[in-house]
Amino acid sequence: MQGKFDKQIDEWIDAHREAMVEDIKRLVSIPSVSDPTEETKPFGKECRRAMDDALALAREHGFVTENHEYYVGCVSEKKVDPKNTIGFWNHLDVVPAGEGWERDPYEPFEKEGYLIGRGVGDNKGPAVGMIYLMQCMRELNIPLRHDFCLYLGTNEEKQMADMEYFASHYQAPALSVIADSGFPVCYGEKGILEGTFTSIESFSDKVQEVAGGQVSNMIPDRAWAIIKGTEDEAKVLKDKAPEGITVSYEDEMMRVSAKGTSRHSAFPEGSTNAIFVLASFLKDVATEERDRRIFAFLADACDGYYGKTEGISYEDAVSGKTTCAGTVLKMKNKKAELTVNIRYSITADPDKMEAQLHHYASSFSAKWDTYQNSKPNYFPKEHPAVKVLTDYYNEATGLKTEAFVMGGGTYARKLPNAFAYGIGGMTLTKKEQEAKAKLFAPGHGGAHEPDEALYLRTYFDAIKIFAKAMVRLDACEL
Repeated sequence: MQGKFDKQIDEWIDAHREAMVEDIKRLVSIPSVSDPTEETKPFGKECRRAMDDALALAREHGFVTENHEYYVGCVSEKKVDPKNTIGFWNHLDVVPAGEGWERDPYEPFEKEGYLIGRGVGDNKGPAVGMIYLMQCMRELNIPLRHDFCLYLGTNEEKQMADMEYFASHYQAPALSVIADSGFPVCYGEKGILEGTFTSIESFSDKVQEVAGGQVSNMIPDRAWAIIKGTEDEAKVLKDKAPEGITVSYEDEMMRVSAKGTSRHSAFPEGSTNAIFVLASFLKDVATEERDRRIFAFLADACDGYYGKTEGISYEDAVSGKTTCAGTVLKMKNKKAELTVNIRYSITADPDKMEAQLHHYASSFSAKWDTYQNSKPNYFPKEHPAVKVLTDYYNEATGLKTEAFVMGGGTYARKLPNAFAYGIGGMTLTKKEQEAKAKLFAPGHGGAHEPDEALYLRTYFDAIKIFAKAMVRLDACEL
């Protein structure tokens, strides 16, 4: 019975490809960067607009919607009983666009099989896919034992305050599937520890500005310092500047700019941290000794991605290495303030880690302040759902993959009985990989990167797999 509708699902998705792309474009055109500080609560007017439009889109497709105070929106065939519901979770907020885009990031366009725009993959494309998946099941009259409901959040990219509010005010579904990951099942997520290193010593009056990065979960691709100086000093810096550093001079101010390569901070491999590039240069060439000391600290704190210099390196067999990245640099009250994003292994001790971070900071005449410690998520690997969904993915693709643990953070860590089974992670052919390498510059094309791109062939294949996998999941006891 489970495979009875497989062919019909494929044909239905194929028939709705163009409509799905247009609906993704519709949502991507909204610059929904979550901002809890905005007067329009809870997360700013653009997140409210994204929620309104996503729910309007769902109603256009014949669904019933609920708006839970702009924290979470719900889409379903009818009012559901949470005790009998399988929930699909997506988010409508996006990370800031940043620089280096080929075109306006909120004017999505198609190019050589890709849809490009901020949020196409993370996570508006998958959200639209879930709406169509549920419509497909309705129109094909697929009998289901459980209710399906799509939940849409608006603060995932920051601190998931949307989910904390929802979990404390509303009943969560019996089982939650987070469509913000790759295949097959992600049954565990590393803990997320975030905080700031702040220099105790102040910069000299020569340093007017120091900055880099935009959000804590992105490796920064830009960083800069504005320093008082003479034209001769600027010339010296230009002559000493390595690759990745540019120096300009105007009105007695030297602007030292560093260029890196951005990636999601949970998966930093292959990136270049622009803050490290900047600080590594200025620690040797700054004319004031105290400025050199501060830049030396920043360079050390951003050297590598696995917490070795900080003394918090750790690895376990379940979730792999702890990652540690300096992601946002500011000058506040003449002091350097560096935001650090740490994804710690499931068996790591966060209390020991925090103690070591305090010790490390003090050795550089700095201090450490923790502002977030989101505990790891672990869904029982032995649960029947893990086997059913992993087995079907392997059956559909001919691969031999296994359920996994990742460093990325999803809503799963804030919900009971939750795991990730996304529509990312589809394998490109060798020819497609070569074409992608020519189409996108290094550090472009991925989630949280400039020119964020959704490859439409694999996207539609993934929607098909997800839909057919959900039919099989429906047969399981929750």
